[in-house]
Amino acid sequence: MNFTPKGLLGATAAVSIGTAALLGAGAGSAAAGGGSHRAHCDRAERPVWSGDPSRNVTGRGCSVPSGGKRWYRVEVDTLVEPRHKTDYANGPVERTDTRHDTTIRCMGYTKDGDKLNWFGCMPH
Repeated sequence: MNFTPKGLLGATAAVSIGTAALLGAGAGSAAAGGGSHRAHCDRAERPVWSGDPSRNVTGRGCSVPSGGKRWYRVEVDTLVEPRHKTDYANGPVERTDTRHDTTIRCMGYTKDGDKLNWFGCMPH
């Protein structure tokens, strides 16, 4: 193979245009889909240890979102956050904060009977 500056420039331009087209198509489909799927929970609980909230949230009375995508926007009517004194799940609770009409973003969920266990939730 004989690479010339003109040939290398053409190959670089083709790769750049192809990458831009792929990125543009992905951004367009993400924008069309809203970027995340919505769900609603009547009540949810998110423990807080050492000042930082857990990335897992247990929701009750939740609508199950359609589709198997990542990143869900979960609207919660009542979010209860027990603040633990230690980093142990069974440790004593110092106080409990309650937030109303809260929206959290979570990466996914598992269904366990009448509750949804959300995981990968972003701290607020």
